[in-house]
Amino acid sequence: MSKQVLEAHVESLGGLQLKCSSRDFSFKIDEPENVGGTNEAMNPLEALLCSLGACKMMVGRFFYQSKHINLKSMSVDIKGEIDSDRLKGKPDVKVGFSHIITEYQIEADNTEEEINDFIAFIESSCPVKDTLVNCPSFETNVRIN
Repeated sequence: MSKQVLEAHVESLGGLQLKCSSRDFSFKIDEPENVGGTNEAMNPLEALLCSLGACKMMVGRFFYQSKHINLKSMSVDIKGEIDSDRLKGKPDVKVGFSHIITEYQIEADNTEEEINDFIAFIESSCPVKDTLVNCPSFETNVRIN
């Protein structure tokens, strides 16, 4: 098995704004004003949903031709249900998403069965979904400067 290590770096820009970097790219994360942010960027959970949707789209774009899908257009909407009571101090409430819904919009010259098979392939081949469904092991290290 050939393992690859992907790396990311996150640093504070002040307040609740963060700079997220990987390779030669970066983007901001923030929170809405009603929770103390400046609302200049999406929050971490929204970024997670975007990563999931983007991954599903990438798998679709990589494989539609080899799956004989005559794709004209494709988009994905992702919704995540979360109970914010945990952030308000209720200890018995799940802190993360409890339900994630994906809705595909596809225009293709294929049968419904072919399109459904293609979506099933995307769902089973998306690395971000696999990471969420089959949780990796976690290791936490602290370096005090």
